[in-house]
Amino acid sequence: MNDNNPLISEIETLRSSFLSITEKLIKDIHRQEKIMARSDKRQKQEYDELQARLAEVQALQQEIEETQKEVVFTMGAIGESRSKETGNHVKRVAEYSRILGLHYGMDAREAEMLKQASPMHDIGKVAIPDSILNKPGRFSEDEFIVMQRHAEIGYMMLNKSTRPLLQMAATLAYEHHEKWNGKGYPRGISGEEIHIYGRITAIADVFDALGSDRCYKKAWDDERIFALFREERGQHFDPKLVDIFFEHLDEFLAVREKFRDV
Repeated sequence: MNDNNPLISEIETLRSSFLSITEKLIKDIHRQEKIMARSDKRQKQEYDELQARLAEVQALQQEIEETQKEVVFTMGAIGESRSKETGNHVKRVAEYSRILGLHYGMDAREAEMLKQASPMHDIGKVAIPDSILNKPGRFSEDEFIVMQRHAEIGYMMLNKSTRPLLQMAATLAYEHHEKWNGKGYPRGISGEEIHIYGRITAIADVFDALGSDRCYKKAWDDERIFALFREERGQHFDPKLVDIFFEHLDEFLAVREKFRDV
């Protein structure tokens, strides 16, 4: 009698229908999983190819940046070599500039860029006659006027570039002979009108120049250099940078020792 019960028959029908639908759903799920697996594999392959291309681009960019740094350093060394200065001069000035930049408050990236740009500070010397560059005595008034032109020449050589590194180099080439008191050249600007890149390069360059033999002078001893820096604090040099110099003197002396002329 139970077999003829309409309710049981309905339940059996529903069960059969449910099993059929369930089997179809299971098959659909398995098929979708296979499709997704193939899709995931294809997407992973595409992702891996994209990552490989990105790595190639990054490597090329790194190579371009390193080449640019080498070119900048080499050009700076060429400018210095014409005035009989050693390659170690630009290395020392570069490191001094980075140290000053960091302690002044620049982030590591900007300080490193300043280190890379600073070798170009005297690039304008390539246009100054050897007879003036390597004169063993004091310049005449006319010779000094010619010598002063190297700052503006360096700026004109570099300022057309859109590269941040060369823009920085143009600025410090132009302004590293300006003085805090406004008595420098080429424009006679003063104080914070002088870009921080120029103010930093000024103190780095002078410190190294005074401590090195040049065609027109013998190297000064440290006490004489330090006395001049104290005297020129707020005159030639940014007073804050002079304070930083003395507060971190051991770092500057370590750089000088590491890149000492031989």
